[in-house]
Amino acid sequence: MTADNGGVRRIAVLDAPSNLGLQPPTPGSVPGCAKAPGALRDHGLVARLGAADAGCVTAPRYDPGDWAPGDGVCQAGDIVAYSRTLADRLEGLLAADHFPVVLGGDCSVLLGSALALRRRGAATGHRYGLVFIDGHTDFRHPGNAEFVGAAAGEDLALVTGRGQPVLTDMDSLRPYFHASDVVVLGIRESDEYKMDITAAGIPSRTVPVLRAEGAPRTAAWAARMLSDTAGFWVHLDTDVLDPTVLPAVDAPSDGGIGYGELETLLADLVAAPNCLGVEVTVFDPDYDPTGRYARELADALVAGLRPLWTRWADARPRATSVSGAVAARPTVTLPVPDAPVPLRPLADAHRLLRAVADPYRHTDPAHSTVDPDAAVPVPASAVATSAADPDATAKPDATVGPDAPVEPDATVDADSDGAGSGAGGTDGAGPLASTVDAASDGPPADDAASPSVADESAADAASPSAAGESADDAGSFSAARESADEAGAADEADGAADSDEPGAAGGSTAADVRRGTPLGWPESESAARLDRGTATGLGWPS
Repeated sequence: MTADNGGVRRIAVLDAPSNLGLQPPTPGSVPGCAKAPGALRDHGLVARLGAADAGCVTAPRYDPGDWAPGDGVCQAGDIVAYSRTLADRLEGLLAADHFPVVLGGDCSVLLGSALALRRRGAATGHRYGLVFIDGHTDFRHPGNAEFVGAAAGEDLALVTGRGQPVLTDMDSLRPYFHASDVVVLGIRESDEYKMDITAAGIPSRTVPVLRAEGAPRTAAWAARMLSDTAGFWVHLDTDVLDPTVLPAVDAPSDGGIGYGELETLLADLVAAPNCLGVEVTVFDPDYDPTGRYARELADALVAGLRPLWTRWADARPRATSVSGAVAARPTVTLPVPDAPVPLRPLADAHRLLRAVADPYRHTDPAHSTVDPDAAVPVPASAVATSAADPDATAKPDATVGPDAPVEPDATVDADSDGAGSGAGGTDGAGPLASTVDAASDGPPADDAASPSVADESAADAASPSAAGESADDAGSFSAARESADEAGAADEADGAADSDEPGAAGGSTAADVRRGTPLGWPESESAARLDRGTATGLGWPS
């Protein structure tokens, strides 16, 4: 079911609600990680990513029974069966040129992802890599521990060929990843098995090193370490976050990273063309009764996966729905006067940008105080002629209204970004000569009923990972606004409102704190950082 997407991969969200790799939180209880996919979906994750819904791989019953130390990995047979089923599903998604986002579940779901890539490599003769973002090494195995039991604490050892053969050699494909093709990020300095992964030849960066180098350079380093592979998979255990940020995990550990670092790290990794997919594990809604942490985690995933869903939104077929039917996309046609357009102050260019960005303003007669049939005279005092061009003319009595002639090619689509090379917000063709879709930068048409990706992209506009791709789009609009202010725009109320917008100079917002790098923030943002659950104990200035 490969989509006609011009070679751009669409995210496909696949639920993997397995608890099989965890110990019971208390005797006789069941871990809550299997509820994580539903909790994240409740916050509109699939629609906000513009993703295809790949369904769910249902896990076997969680039942440790009478397991005791020395019995090997608990429920190993069930984990093998589940891993093979999950690998089958992932192989299909990869073959269809989708970008899988697997919602676990515990860390043992990595076995299914690893098996899918190993099968793919065996068929093509390629090797694949793994970026392992986790608060723990998960490298316990019979060679360095008295006994094993919970696969979620042993998954990195298992996928690199260390442990019970029934788990490490499925389909006779051991190891699923070579140690030299794995990079570990986010572990704590005190991790029990940190020296073991170093001895195995697995490069790593602990949280202090990651923070000192910065998330962007760390992501680039990880991709460079795997540059000789045919592609890499990203394993994201949410316990990489500090417990002050996300306590709702199976095994919280102090000294983790913050959301801003995670979003930047994830965005830079998935932006790489050879990144094949992501899995998210160990979030436990049982420790999140209000849903606050699920909401914040969903926000972080949308921000971190932004390079993918924005690329898909730009490259998707012009008009598609779930059924594949083509639907007409509305355009807005603006009247163009027959007379030369008078040269007006730059403040009016600012107003025109606002009108183009929201062409449906005041179109409802019930909410309009303007007579639609009334002609709008242009006073002579408002006409400006250029001293550099003495031949420039303007008609003081020019009329702009519904009776003015309309040029047939002058259409502006409601999807215009409102930013281009000219003051009118188009790409050099003037304010009334561009045709773009009416759907804005949101999710595909089949997700239109869900929370808008356009809304999300506005909140994410300050993301460091998105700064490069948004700089060109934002330049013209920002220049028009600055020029209007310098020219003394007549609408001072608009100017005052602009200076008070979130993210303006001298202020700080939750989005600034979420997206910004943690080092060098001004003290005015301390309260906002603490509101995000961060703390000065993480090494950030107070």
